[in-house]
Amino acid sequence: MSPDRSHCEGCFRTLDDIRAWSRAGNSERRRIWTEALCRAGIALPPGLA
Repeated sequence: MSPDRSHCEGCFRTLDDIRAWSRAGNSERRRIWTEALCRAGIALPPGLA
């Protein structure tokens, strides 16, 4: 986890994201990864933003 415990330093998901992952459907998982990529400072490809 990051020093402030806001997200995982490896996958950039929050603790809530990690907890929800196993129950999440495809659209929810896409939302989680989109937010994680933004946290990581990685730009989304055109059409996915």
